[in-house]
Amino acid sequence: MPPLCRERAERTSSGPASSARANRPDIREHAIGSKVCYHPDKRGAVHICNLYSQTRAQDAIRQLFGGSAFTDTTGNLQPGSVWPDQLAPVVRHTDGGLELARARWGMPSPPSVLKTARDPGVTNVRNTASPHWRRWLGPAHRCLVPLTSFAEPQGAGRGNQWFAHADDAPMFFAGIEVRGWTSLRKVKDGETTDDLFAFLTTEPNAEVRPVHPRAMPVILTRPEDWNTWLTAPFDIAGMLQRPLPDGTLRLTEAPV
Repeated sequence: MPPLCRERAERTSSGPASSARANRPDIREHAIGSKVCYHPDKRGAVHICNLYSQTRAQDAIRQLFGGSAFTDTTGNLQPGSVWPDQLAPVVRHTDGGLELARARWGMPSPPSVLKTARDPGVTNVRNTASPHWRRWLGPAHRCLVPLTSFAEPQGAGRGNQWFAHADDAPMFFAGIEVRGWTSLRKVKDGETTDDLFAFLTTEPNAEVRPVHPRAMPVILTRPEDWNTWLTAPFDIAGMLQRPLPDGTLRLTEAPV
């Protein structure tokens, strides 16, 4: 099967490792790539794709938080597509308010799933009950990840289905982040120290479900939800781990 949208496939119905993943959502998410989407096909393969676009101007993002102290340390932020392990903008806390900063897409993996010293990172998180993730669920480690559209694979040879807001309103992934994390992301680079992020996933809504029946990213579109995600205790903020209301998204052939 040729690569599609940086996808890779792994059998899910053979061997003891597969059984372990079936019983451990946190391992399953990482062991098959920890990606935004995964699609079992009729052959039992899992197709994985991580891709979103962010084309909103920096100043437009800043204006969304006009009532808060806000700094921008991203420099000349280029719009375009974002892949796993790339730097991307996030809105996060600083001592003086909020900050638009760059971070690397992929949080530290649970140590139990790593077979070598290399940690490619976990790009999305579903199981917030996992002890590995609980340490980063407090307000200090939460962030908002701006996006203008996201992609899900339609199957081998069929390309991606893109999703954007039906009214082109601002959207943010509900993210978590850690700063100054040292790990081996790529062997050729050796150990690096990075600011990292990932975002939560949840059940799909009506627009996403026909393409991805298992999950969609947690996307926040209302200012009150942005504030709740950044500031509230997790027993309150965690209630935002839910699908977008049906009808919020529109399907597009290309990123916006």
